[in-house]
Amino acid sequence: MMKNSFQIIGGVHRGRKFYFPEADGLRPSPNKVRETLFNWLQFETAGKTFLDLFSGSGALSFEAISRGAKHIVSVEKNNTAFDFLQENKRLLKADNLTIFNQDAFDFLDKKSTEWFDFILLDPPFYKNYLEKILKLMTKNDFIAKDGKIYIESEFEITDDFLKNAFTINKQKKSGAVYYCLIQPL
Repeated sequence: MMKNSFQIIGGVHRGRKFYFPEADGLRPSPNKVRETLFNWLQFETAGKTFLDLFSGSGALSFEAISRGAKHIVSVEKNNTAFDFLQENKRLLKADNLTIFNQDAFDFLDKKSTEWFDFILLDPPFYKNYLEKILKLMTKNDFIAKDGKIYIESEFEITDDFLKNAFTINKQKKSGAVYYCLIQPL
């Protein structure tokens, strides 16, 4: 029996349990953090498009599906995690979820064919990925007009870090995880 699991905390699939593999750096967003994020977005999720980079367990993608997202694109490089995402998609019958088994940087390294209302960033900690990711997303037009970006990180996101390209809408900390909602200026 797999011990790694998470439950959807809101929406039509509330209480549904999903399993995910042991993988280096894989840690689903804690329930408290997911609940806060989707409380922030509670009146904005339905009918919107999401891009979940570094999807991992898929907790953020499946929570968005449960709360009425129109379409979610999940990107996960780890083959085992990708296989679990595919299986969980099948179990949920989530036709509005597209999953790519690809490196997030490769995915972002071309002009986007779709603008996303929300981009979910929960990259591996202590790898210094965020700055490069934010540049690529902006350069290659992944963010819709009035789109928002959710970030989980091991450090507090500051205006200096964002280099006057984004504004911080909301920010909190839970344990060792900092999380915030930003949008382009």
